[in-house]
Amino acid sequence: MAAVFLRLGATAFGGPAAHIGLMQEEVVERRKWVDRQTFLDLLGATNLIPGPNSTELAMHLGYVRAGLPGLVVGGACFILPAMAIVLALAWAYVAFGALPQAGWLLYGVKPVILAIVGQALWNLRTTAVKGWPTGLAFFGMVAGMFLGAPEIPLLFGLGLLVMLWQNRGCSSAAVGGVVPFWGLAFGVEGASLAGAVAPTLGGVALFFLKVGSVLYGSGYVLLAFLQNDLVERWGWLTSQQLLDAVAVGQFTPGPLFTTATFIGYVLGGWQGGLVATVAIFLPGFFFVGLLGPLLPRLRKSRWVAGFLEGVNAASLGLMAWVAITLGRGTLVDWQSVALGLVALGLLLRFRKVNSAWWVAAGGVAGWLLRGL
Repeated sequence: MAAVFLRLGATAFGGPAAHIGLMQEEVVERRKWVDRQTFLDLLGATNLIPGPNSTELAMHLGYVRAGLPGLVVGGACFILPAMAIVLALAWAYVAFGALPQAGWLLYGVKPVILAIVGQALWNLRTTAVKGWPTGLAFFGMVAGMFLGAPEIPLLFGLGLLVMLWQNRGCSSAAVGGVVPFWGLAFGVEGASLAGAVAPTLGGVALFFLKVGSVLYGSGYVLLAFLQNDLVERWGWLTSQQLLDAVAVGQFTPGPLFTTATFIGYVLGGWQGGLVATVAIFLPGFFFVGLLGPLLPRLRKSRWVAGFLEGVNAASLGLMAWVAITLGRGTLVDWQSVALGLVALGLLLRFRKVNSAWWVAAGGVAGWLLRGL
């Protein structure tokens, strides 16, 4: 299991939707560690708690596979390769004042990742969308995101609507057992570093611990958190340093939250990078550790099962929306479109080939098309 998540952490480019697609292909389709329904339940659960969704999904899958040790191994091994790569880039950035250019790599890898996401959506469609209520939740999520609705209230709302519809006529006394993780998370949001005037290891740890405890949503939400506090409020970073940090999180594999690793290194060297990484990911281990053992029991409740089915369908709709937005920035010319279509055809034809090979092939194709 450690080998699987280390490899995924080293090759999973493209953001959370792409990571989820890679995990679905690896642990559901190839290795059969969990079935599609369990995978969707775990995916839905990660959307209900703060933190990096794909990393928390790795933790959940590790827990299902090997209990609490598996949770730690799955999450840590998914994080470690990205952390090591980002630390090396942060060292180069501080030493030389610039980032290496790797646009050709992303040009070739992104169409392959988009094809993997499309394959995952296709594989999960019949498990997530079981009737017209869940179908409406799926399309309602896509429509809501198109209209600019906030994703977390929309996710909860669609889950509640499906739950109420599927249990119409049942006694509401059957509702129970839902742990309010989101309330606990938002309770910590008041933690403040108002007195901090210069970056210290303690201040860096406290800030990223707060971010990991309360942050829902995409990397753009993370950017807003970092801009408001680190740049405007305390002046720990310049706007250019922040943009460089986010760029590193975007073009390296693994979780986008390793942006914190880069920032921690800029603020406090190796110790700062390690402290920031541990702090931003630690709440995810805590939340998944609480939710993981409860999820099978909660699933037995008709009300919770209905809620999860709505959330699962909405989560798949969110993944579809991310794929659409990813496609806008990926399929920029006829070469990238052709590369994506070829990748999709190869994925469907050679299902048993590890997706990491296709990602590597995409990188080579990008080098041939743009790097030479």
